[in-house]
Amino acid sequence: MENLIAILLAGGAGERLYPLTKDTAKPAVPFGGAYRIIDFTLSNCINSDVRKIFVLTQYKSLELTRHIRDGWNILSPELGEFIEVIPPMKRVSEDWYQGTADAVFQNFQSIEVEAPRHTLILAGDHIYKMNYGEMVDWHRQHKADITIATIRIPPEEAWRFGVAEIEEDYRIVGFEEKPQHGNPRRSPFDPNAVSASMGVYVFETDVLLRLLHDDAQNPNSTHDFGKDVIPCNLHKARAIAYDFHDMNAKQVLYWRDVGTLDAYYEANMDLVAVVPEFNLYDQRWPIRTKVTQQPPAKFVFAQEGRRMGVAVDSVVSAGCIVSGGRVLHSVLSPGVRVNSYCEVEYSILMPGAEVGRYSRVRRAILNTNVKVQESSVIGYDLEADRAKGYQVTDAGIVVVS
Repeated sequence: MENLIAILLAGGAGERLYPLTKDTAKPAVPFGGAYRIIDFTLSNCINSDVRKIFVLTQYKSLELTRHIRDGWNILSPELGEFIEVIPPMKRVSEDWYQGTADAVFQNFQSIEVEAPRHTLILAGDHIYKMNYGEMVDWHRQHKADITIATIRIPPEEAWRFGVAEIEEDYRIVGFEEKPQHGNPRRSPFDPNAVSASMGVYVFETDVLLRLLHDDAQNPNSTHDFGKDVIPCNLHKARAIAYDFHDMNAKQVLYWRDVGTLDAYYEANMDLVAVVPEFNLYDQRWPIRTKVTQQPPAKFVFAQEGRRMGVAVDSVVSAGCIVSGGRVLHSVLSPGVRVNSYCEVEYSILMPGAEVGRYSRVRRAILNTNVKVQESSVIGYDLEADRAKGYQVTDAGIVVVS
C-alpha cells in the first residue's frame, strides 16, 4: 500500500494476563498452539499489502523481538519494505512510554523520515482478520483527518466498550466510555446495534503529528489515543467511522481483545470447535508465524482400556507427543507431552508443558515449560487448586505457572 506506514503498539505489560506475561510482553504470549498474539495483526498487515511497519516495544521485549526477527524477516529492504522493532530510546524526553499516544510521539522523527501521507495505528494484542486497505480507501473517500474502525455490538454489551456517537454521514461527534445506562447511541450502520471502537486508526500524518505535539504539552493528559487524543480533538479534526468488514467470513463478526485470562482462554477455545468461530485454515487470508523446527506430532499406544494416545476436537502443534493419554477439546502448543493414563480436557498447554502419568487436568492453562507431577489433579476442586498456589480466574480457569 503506497504512502502509508503502520505503527503497531506492542509495549504493554499485560498485567491482567499475569502470570502468562511474567517473563514476556503480552503480544508475545503464545496463542492457538503455533502462534503468538502479535502474529494476527502482523498477518493482517501483510495480507493488506502494508509493507512498512514500526513495532513499538517496551515491557520485557526480548522474546517478542526475537520472534519478529526470526519469523517475520520476509520483506525486502531493497524495495523499501520493513518490519522495524523500535524500543524506547528517550529521543524526546527522559521518560519511558507513558501511553499509546506518547509511544508514537516519542518516535515522531522516525515517522517524519518516512514521510507517509497516512499513518495506521494498530494494537498488537487483538485477534481478528481485517483488510486495512479497505479502511484506508474509506478514509480517502470521505476526506477524513482520522478514521476509526468500529464494530457493531448489541446494546446490552455496550457497557464493556467505548461507544462512538456517529452521525448519518459517518462523522464521529463523541465517545461514551463504557456507558452504564440502557440507551447508548445507536449505529448508523445498524439501528439495532451500537458501534464500539476497535482501537484501529488511520490518520493523515500531518494531523497525527500536530495532535501528538499538542497532547505532549498537556500536563493533564494520560497520553492515550482512546482516552485523550481522539476525544479531545473531535471538534478540531474530521473523524469518520469505518464499519468493520470481517475477513474471517463468518456469520458473526470476530474481534477479540485477549486482555484477561478468561478472554484469552475463551478465544483459544474458539479454535477447537468442529466449525470454529475463528478460521485458521482459510488460505485466502493466511495467518503467518515463526516456524519452529519440531518433528511431527505423535500419538502412541492404542491398547484397549484407558491407555490410548488420542486427541479429539483439539489443536495439536508440531513436536507434541500424546503417549497413552487422552486429550479432549484442548490446545496443545509445540513440544507438549501428555503421558500415559492422563486426561486433559478443555485446557491450553503452552510450549514445552508436560503432564505426568495418571494426572487429570480440566479447564486449565499450563504455562510454558510447566511440568505437572504424576497423579496430579487440576481443575476439579478449585479450593484445593488455590491452596496449591495456582491462580483461579473469575470463570474458574486454573492457571499453573
